[in-house]
Amino acid sequence: MSLPLANQQHDHNQCIETALQTARQLCQEKGARLTALREQVLKIVWQSHKPLGAYAVMDILAEQDTRRIAPPTVYRALDFLLEHGLVHRINVLNAYMGCSHPGSAHAHNFLICRACDVAIEFETDSLDRALHSSARAYDFEITGQAIELIGLCANCREETDHEAG
Repeated sequence: MSLPLANQQHDHNQCIETALQTARQLCQEKGARLTALREQVLKIVWQSHKPLGAYAVMDILAEQDTRRIAPPTVYRALDFLLEHGLVHRINVLNAYMGCSHPGSAHAHNFLICRACDVAIEFETDSLDRALHSSARAYDFEITGQAIELIGLCANCREETDHEAG
């Protein structure tokens, strides 16, 4: 998946709607209950391509609703979304973002911009093969994978180049 550059047209509403439709379908297939709050949390997580911490989600919920949602309630909603593969937890940021491949088993690899906080989920067969080959060499079975690479996205590199030039 490639992330659109800032100067390209990108419809986050379409991202959100696709994520919600997919979540509804996957939960129905699994017999899981996608409550209004869980759906609202998923929608918040998908509002941008930037990972959000649980307290940021809680603050946005508070802006949208007159009642204050307690932290354990938000964490339970995020745990449900994690459990059903609808969001990922980015450990280095202690934050969550929408999964671009829900319903399919895949590695959790992210390119994270240290300047603008955008995170891009990616998957490559060659990386996957290399990791599994290394694991086999050590007689190790991989049961989960998360790679979080920190750097600068194209937009932020471009801005840095303009400032330096």
